[in-house]
Amino acid sequence: MISYEDIVKAHNKMKGIVHLTPLDYSKTFSNYAHNDIYLKLENLQKTGSFKVRGSYNKMISLSKEETQKGVVAASAGNHAQGVAYASTMLNIPCTIVMPINAPLSKVQATKEYGAKIELQGKSFDDALAYALELRENTGATLVHAFDDDQVMIGQGTVGLELVEQLPDVEAIVCPIGGGGLIAGIAAAVKEKHPHIKIYGVEAGACPSMAMSLVEGRPITVEADPTMADGIAVKKPGMAPFELVQKYVDEIFTVNELEIARTMLMLLERNKLLVEGSGAVALAAMLYQKIPVKNKKVVCLVSGGNVDVSFISRIIERGMVEAGRFMRFSAILKDQPGNLEKILGIVTARGGNVLDVSLSHIGNKIYPSYAQLSLSVETKDQKHIEEITQALKNKGYDPELG
Repeated sequence: MISYEDIVKAHNKMKGIVHLTPLDYSKTFSNYAHNDIYLKLENLQKTGSFKVRGSYNKMISLSKEETQKGVVAASAGNHAQGVAYASTMLNIPCTIVMPINAPLSKVQATKEYGAKIELQGKSFDDALAYALELRENTGATLVHAFDDDQVMIGQGTVGLELVEQLPDVEAIVCPIGGGGLIAGIAAAVKEKHPHIKIYGVEAGACPSMAMSLVEGRPITVEADPTMADGIAVKKPGMAPFELVQKYVDEIFTVNELEIARTMLMLLERNKLLVEGSGAVALAAMLYQKIPVKNKKVVCLVSGGNVDVSFISRIIERGMVEAGRFMRFSAILKDQPGNLEKILGIVTARGGNVLDVSLSHIGNKIYPSYAQLSLSVETKDQKHIEEITQALKNKGYDPELG
């Protein structure tokens, strides 16, 4: 089991190699969460996540013979980039196995950091199985994403940093996937500061660590799709599990809606681009899942590697939920002036028309009629209701989408 002294040594070795990431106080989120909320911004770390810490620490522990044979790793994205970056820095041959559905942006970034990429399987677990085969066939060293002492020691340096930055911190909230990050942080913090609470947060779609704690051993769970793909690990590692059992106070889950809203709030309020797994810790505080109040709380923002095409979907979904965007369709008589009348009703009530389309062909569209689809920027849910009612009062039957 790893020790506080191990993490201190790694911390000293990595000075100047990895960024000392900011600890940012947020008044906005503090008001929402009824606690003093500080964000540990590992999304601003090299490669866009904390993963480079564990990867680098693992590789500097290898012997000369091991480095010559190279390393292999399995990852859905962030660990891949961390391993690729560290291997290039240390001039170690590197092969990364990624699931075939890994975001293209993460695959491309990993290639650009210098790794050889192999796409195998539909999940992290599938990719890991293939990486283990490569290790047996090539003699390369496996750099596991979480179930490795040297990797956990590297991740634990986050804990040392945040305690130095906020000595009177009372609680730390951390995402959990395989468990390497929270295990390292807990080992770094609890040995010297046992009074500091350590809370873990999982995606409700894949609560593998929470279920494993109930069973008393690491177990495999069935996972649903989640936007927090970086922590969608079906079975936690044994080494992290033992440290979580020993040090972590409690584990909570957040749902997809809470994750999406938190991602949007971070982007809008703090101008921070954060991936789903990086938003879960703050989401747990904003939605008051964790029973703490009026405490100094650090939320780990673990990564910011978001696929560009996904960002627009998160923004649109968040705007819909906040009542700031509506899309509706209506069947209208295909004659001059009808479109102008509807647009006039919407704009007269302060709606900002974003997109208009008119179709004359469809199952519900009869000859001499057309289907109008309209996207409108609105102020709130009440504003949407006002526009909808105004359309109905004029004889239209808008169908909200």
